[in-house]
Amino acid sequence: MTTEYTDLAPAHGAGGDAKASDGPAGLFRLDGRRAVVIGAGSGIGAASARALAAHGAAVVCADLDLAAATATAAAVGGEPYLLDVLDREAVRAAPGALGEADVLVFTPATNVRRRLVDYSDAEFDRIVDLNLRAPFDLLRAFGRPMAARGRGSIIGVSSIRAVTVEPAQGIYSATKAGLVALLRTAAAELGPMDVRVNALAPGVVQSPMTTWAQSDAVRYDAYAAKTVLGRWAQPEEMAGAVVFLASDAASYVTGSVLTVDGGWTAVDGRYEPPE
Repeated sequence: MTTEYTDLAPAHGAGGDAKASDGPAGLFRLDGRRAVVIGAGSGIGAASARALAAHGAAVVCADLDLAAATATAAAVGGEPYLLDVLDREAVRAAPGALGEADVLVFTPATNVRRRLVDYSDAEFDRIVDLNLRAPFDLLRAFGRPMAARGRGSIIGVSSIRAVTVEPAQGIYSATKAGLVALLRTAAAELGPMDVRVNALAPGVVQSPMTTWAQSDAVRYDAYAAKTVLGRWAQPEEMAGAVVFLASDAASYVTGSVLTVDGGWTAVDGRYEPPE
């Protein structure tokens, strides 16, 4: 039996005005929904804010860099918001200040490239605080009101480093793997309240966080060659996955990791067998 798109009821998605009767395109619409994008000042966060707005969402652009958040908000007709995710009180206060959020996207992360035996305690704490503790605080702060309303979609940005490690990125990898476990647990706990929680796992993306590799031609080309497509991604190439996970098109998707890596994790090396 073939299931028609018109048979799909979006009542258990993130809430909003899109109707299944609008056809396949309607499943991706976010009209009537409010999305909070944390890290919206640049990179994947800014691209996500633009894409969510293009699909009808009202977008709050939150960032530690208020000027950058304001620029993104101006471009999408959204609302800028100053937020330091390391400030636990500010994170707790954010849902009340921003009003009901149907979608939460968070991207902030940091890395220190150093071998495990050479990390300082302060470096370890800095990476874990931003990459793992801050997402925990965000999940609690926004997850509670979403659960109380009985709807929502939460999308946290992890990395392919959650499953593939590299020397000198051990703590970053550990936090990204921990984030996946955290998001999956949230999916299990919030799912009965119709709140979906998923992870996005990018590969190499040209963003402010990867300037250290982009500035070195040898390193840049080596990373590009690790992908099947032979190139780095642009932040906009992550945004479609974010819209999908936020929308009713993903109404039965929760506890998942959506990998967008140009085939990096699909292949084992670059060896071409002889004909």
